Amino acid sequence: MPLVAVAVCPHPPLLVPEVASGAAPELDDLRAACAVAVAHLLDAEPDQVLSVGSGPEPSGAEIGRPDLPLSRAVGSWLLDRGGVHASRLAGQTVLTLATRDECQTLGRALASTTDRLALLVLGDGSACRGQKAPGYDDPRAEPFDAGIAEALGTADTDALLALDPGLAEELRCVGRAPWQVLAGAVAADGRAWHGELLYDGAPYGVAYFVARWSPPPPPPHPPTPPPIMSSRS
Repeated sequence: MPLVAVAVCPHPPLLVPEVASGAAPELDDLRAACAVAVAHLLDAEPDQVLSVGSGPEPSGAEIGRPDLPLSRAVGSWLLDRGGVHASRLAGQTVLTLATRDECQTLGRALASTTDRLALLVLGDGSACRGQKAPGYDDPRAEPFDAGIAEALGTADTDALLALDPGLAEELRCVGRAPWQVLAGAVAADGRAWHGELLYDGAPYGVAYFVARWSPPPPPPHPPTPPPIMSSRS
């Protein structure tokens, strides 16, 4: 099967310590969880690691990548920090407002590769968790994010595909489209994947999640039958 591992990470520019400056220690737990998720991709020994993030606006200049959307710029930083060789990297940008069907179709196409493919899926949850949040406080944000955390922690592709694009936009969630691409890819893969949530928090009023997904282990090889012994009378 070509899809061998998945990691889900957020993409705040403050993940990069040089950008965060004096506030860098505040996200140490989040950086550590992202490092574990990226290591999970490498452990699967993929032929290619593909980062999937929303865009298309090139907004990664703050972290030295003016040619990329912020999501993929942070993804590139995470993969470089994790030791992923540039020759194994590729990227895919999905429109932030892409429809559910468009996301699912893109996911199916990604899963059709013949390479051993690992996915790094970049996305933030709502930005409305408290009065100091970028989108101010919205009582719908916490249950919305709780559903995402549950889906990412259990590899529930149906729940991710059920996310409402309109509500996601109202809550300033930019992870909805990449997560639905992920759901389309894993659903097309056809196996029962296992999910593990490594981080769930909203330190600046924006929900951040880190998760790793694994396919089921291959079935054991049947034992080799003993050789047939024959004798001559």
